[in-house]
Amino acid sequence: MLDLSELLQRAKERGRCTVAVAAAEDEDVLLSLHQAMREGFVNPLLIGDSERIAAAAHSAGVSTDGMELLDNREGAAVSAQMAVAKVREGSAGMLMKGHVGTADLLKAVLDKEKGITGGGLLSHVAFFQSPYYHKVFGLTDAAMNIAPDLERKRQILLNAVALCHRLGIASPRVAVAAAVEKVNPKMEATLHAAALKKMNSDGQLPGCLVDGPFAIDIAFHRESARLKGIGGAVAGDVDLILAPDIEAGNMFYKSLNFLGGAVSAAVVAGTSVPIVLTSRSDNDRSKLLSLALGAVVRS
Repeated sequence: MLDLSELLQRAKERGRCTVAVAAAEDEDVLLSLHQAMREGFVNPLLIGDSERIAAAAHSAGVSTDGMELLDNREGAAVSAQMAVAKVREGSAGMLMKGHVGTADLLKAVLDKEKGITGGGLLSHVAFFQSPYYHKVFGLTDAAMNIAPDLERKRQILLNAVALCHRLGIASPRVAVAAAVEKVNPKMEATLHAAALKKMNSDGQLPGCLVDGPFAIDIAFHRESARLKGIGGAVAGDVDLILAPDIEAGNMFYKSLNFLGGAVSAAVVAGTSVPIVLTSRSDNDRSKLLSLALGAVVRS
């Protein structure tokens, strides 16, 4: 059974990967990079204002010795463009968000001429280990797609299922989350759940088992499912939650981290390389595990 702590060992086994850090003037980012470099699975390429990077490293109590630095004094958006360029030219195998707005980073990533998209939909996938659940599980999408329609949800699931496979979860059990367990024409999330379940049975969503609509208690607690008369392999044993929209996903993500005692790791999928796109409120441990996750699932 997958354990998030195993990601560090698996990342080390893959060897060092250069990670281009856009606007590296961030204490937690530098601390996680320092730890990852010591663990032996990344070579950091810091891009940003060298004086601010030095100040942030000093404040974090870490050294940037051994880290490559590209000085840029023209702002975070330019740093993002420079980081994406390094990935595009093959000088880096991962991209990491530093002290730059997500919109500026994604603008560089999605640039039609200079970006690094793989041609599909970009989506955020987070994996959690909670003291209240018996295994690691994923959540998508808590950070990228605001109100995805049915086809976008299908693509979001395909991205997440592919990551699950790379982590050794051969046939992830997917719960399409909603507020209720019955299809209600007035609740779009339940209609999408029924449609995705049928797509799965018809072969349009391969490599996984999809069920829903499920409220969160049904997805994670088999006894709750039994009491409500809901059976099947997914209820109470879910591997992956599909959030109905970014608001629900983001609230669940942050509730798990800040109130639920969970440890998490997250990347953006759908690009030519993994993107470590953590929240500014994520701690250095989460950022370290996200780096390890990116190192494990990269091509």
